[in-house]
Amino acid sequence: MIIAEIILLAIIVFYLIYILLWLLLDCNVRLWWNTYFGSSIAKLKGQVVWITGASSGIGRSLAVQLAKHGVKLVLSARREELLEAVKEECLQVSKDEIKENDILVLPMDILKVEKQKEHFDKVLQHFGKLDVLVNNAGRSQRAHWEDIAIEVDRDLFELDVFATIHLSRLVVRYFLDKTNGQGHIACTSSVAGIAIVPFSASYCAAKHALNAFFRSLALEHQSLGVTIFNPGPVSTDFLKEAFTALPEEKFGREINERYRMTAERCGYLYATALANKLQMSWCGRFPVNLMCYVTRYAMLTKLMNCFITPQRMQKVRDGEA
Repeated sequence: MIIAEIILLAIIVFYLIYILLWLLLDCNVRLWWNTYFGSSIAKLKGQVVWITGASSGIGRSLAVQLAKHGVKLVLSARREELLEAVKEECLQVSKDEIKENDILVLPMDILKVEKQKEHFDKVLQHFGKLDVLVNNAGRSQRAHWEDIAIEVDRDLFELDVFATIHLSRLVVRYFLDKTNGQGHIACTSSVAGIAIVPFSASYCAAKHALNAFFRSLALEHQSLGVTIFNPGPVSTDFLKEAFTALPEEKFGREINERYRMTAERCGYLYATALANKLQMSWCGRFPVNLMCYVTRYAMLTKLMNCFITPQRMQKVRDGEA
C-alpha cells in the first residue's frame, strides 16, 4: 500500500512540475532540455546548411547562430543585397570559423518552382554536397474568415506549402540517392500549425498542411532527420508582408515587440533543434508555450476557449499581451 502511495505521489509531483514548466518556459520541454543537456550546435560544424528566407527575421538569426559554430551556409531569398549583408554579418560573428567561400549567396524566388532544380545544382556545384535544408520562406496573414478571397487561399498555399514541398522533394530524392537517406530536412512552421488561431484561416490551414507533409515524410523515411520548428510571436517584420483577405494586399503593420521573443533567441532555439534533430519543437513567450500544450487536449482546448476570446488571442499573436 505504501509503495502504491509513493508511486501515486511521484506521478502527481511529476505532472505538477511539468505543468509549471509549461508556464515558465519559452519553448517546449524537450527543446529546453536539449539546450542544456543535448548536443551542442557545434555538432553541425562543417556541414552545409541551405536556408531559404534567409535575408531577414528568423532565417537571418538562424544563419548567424550557425555561422558562430562553423557551419557552411547557402543563403537564399529574393533580395540579393540583403543576403550579402547577412553573409557579412555571419563572417564577422564566425571569428574565422568559416571563410568567405563557405557562404554561398543564392538569390531565389521560391515560387518559381521550375527554377528550383537549377538552384539546387548550384549548391552542389559550389559545395559538392548538402547536409541540411531549412525551409524558412513564407508569409503570415491577418483577415476575417468570411472576407478571404479564394485567390488569397491559393496564393498563400503556393508560397507556404507547395513551393516548399517541391523544393524539399528535390532534396529528399538527392538524400535517398546519394547519401543513403542520411540528410536532414527542416521547415519553419508556426504555433498556428499546432493550435488554431483566429483571423488567419488560410495561414492556419497552410501550416497544418505543412506539418502534416513533413510528419508524413518522417514516418516514411525514418533514416532522414526531419525537424518541424513552430515559432510563436517573434520580433521580426513578418506582419509587414503578411497576406490579408484581398489579393495583392499586404498587412503592412509594425509589430509591438514588448511581448515578443527576440529573433536571436528564436534562432538559437532553432539551431539547437537542428543539432539535436528534434522532430517537433515550438517556442514563444508566455502564454504561447502553455497554449501549445493545452491544444493537444480537446477538453482543455474547449475550456481555454471559454476564458480566452478570439480578440485576446489575437493580441497574444501580435505581441500585445
